Amino acid sequence: MTFLDTLRQWDDAVTCVDKKNLPEALRIFLAIEEPNSKIYFNIGCLHLLNKDFDAAEKAFDGSIRKDEHLAVAFFQRGITFYKKERQDKQQAEKLHGNQLIDYKALGLRYKLFACEVLHNMALVEAHLGNWKNAQENLQKALDCKTESKLNLIDKAFRSILKQKLFKLVEFPSSELFRPNKHYVAELEKKDYLGKAKVVASVVPQDQFSGFAPLQPQVIFSNLPVILFSCYRKALEGKAHIVLFELFPETSDELAVVPGNIVFVLQKGADNWATVIFNGRKGLVPYNYLQPLDFSPTSKRPEVKFFRQHIKRPILHYFMISVLMFPHHKQTTHNTCVIKIHFTFTFAISLPLGSSYEVLIDKIGKKLKLEATSLILSLTREETGESVINAKTDMKSVWNRAKDGRLTMWCKVYEPQEPQISFIALHTYESSNPEDLSFQEGDKILLLSRINQDWLEGQCGEKTGIFPASFVEELPVNGQ
Repeated sequence: MTFLDTLRQWDDAVTCVDKKNLPEALRIFLAIEEPNSKIYFNIGCLHLLNKDFDAAEKAFDGSIRKDEHLAVAFFQRGITFYKKERQDKQQAEKLHGNQLIDYKALGLRYKLFACEVLHNMALVEAHLGNWKNAQENLQKALDCKTESKLNLIDKAFRSILKQKLFKLVEFPSSELFRPNKHYVAELEKKDYLGKAKVVASVVPQDQFSGFAPLQPQVIFSNLPVILFSCYRKALEGKAHIVLFELFPETSDELAVVPGNIVFVLQKGADNWATVIFNGRKGLVPYNYLQPLDFSPTSKRPEVKFFRQHIKRPILHYFMISVLMFPHHKQTTHNTCVIKIHFTFTFAISLPLGSSYEVLIDKIGKKLKLEATSLILSLTREETGESVINAKTDMKSVWNRAKDGRLTMWCKVYEPQEPQISFIALHTYESSNPEDLSFQEGDKILLLSRINQDWLEGQCGEKTGIFPASFVEELPVNGQ
């Protein structure tokens, strides 16, 4: 079976799913001779809807064999195992440390969150009676949760503390991997010749019968600018030039370098802009961008360049008009543009030689935070030499600037809460694997308060729960 045949059947099957004709969709998928990992995944999802768990497990195994990094296949296989009352511990391992994986670029409208995977693993542990392991998984889920998943994890955590089961997070039944829409479009037959048209000559005293002869070309001095303007309007965005290089940290962000021209479609309140670059749509910090003016009256070097090359053929005009020129407004010798990595990245400009107070005050106003609560550093990791404060020699800081550019890191100072410790009043011998054993006089570090009667703590290298009546709280920094 050729790739085009596979693509055509894949598209037909997904169309059947959209029409709620699931049996026909499954029949078409099963007829594909050499399914890829995405098609195997789709087959598994349809079997799961039919509650044919053995067939679903086999299909998800096939998907994983084809692509061992497809985390969502492990997630679905885990759900299948749960419904078959089995356990699959490989789900979280395949997230590669990511808080979420967005499969939109691969043809699946779904985001797999690490906190949801850990939530389901905690549910499996709870079913097996391993309440401590379930609580540990939910604690990890809390550490990597997003705001949209906060209620889900909190409800599960409350259920665990009461040793009650909670609801499984399931994959949406209507979502499947879809074939690349550009490939599908190529399946349609195209008429490259088009329909013939008869064009009569309307040129006065024309001796040529049939078609009009070539006429002298009229050259417009601002033609490249007009073409560029048309290209820009087609994208429905405003042209901006990129000032700083961006390394994407999520699938929604775009990789750009200084000099790239992007088209801003929307600017969000969080300082991120939705842009189009090279046919791709994504997010870029708006502070990384500078608006461009391509009006016919513009004095920018790009427009002057177009007019100097006005004698070139019209096709070349269009090619020139869409080039990404690396020209942008340069900073003056007395000004420095500072790129600052916070929870997001932004940029400010200051005169070279500014004092620490001026620098930290401007950053504080930008973040709408108290300047005294901020810590500045010249490196990602805070070390004695890299931290910038009121005692720092600012001359050495500004000497690090290259071509009027400087990078810094910023974070909010968070004073550490004092650790709470207890002294054991009595010896406690654990009766359950989850309990913490200790001897009278042992010092115990508090990890969490489960309820009024039970605490979770650490004694030496051992951790577990213990009754609050067996211990007494020590004063802060008490020995």
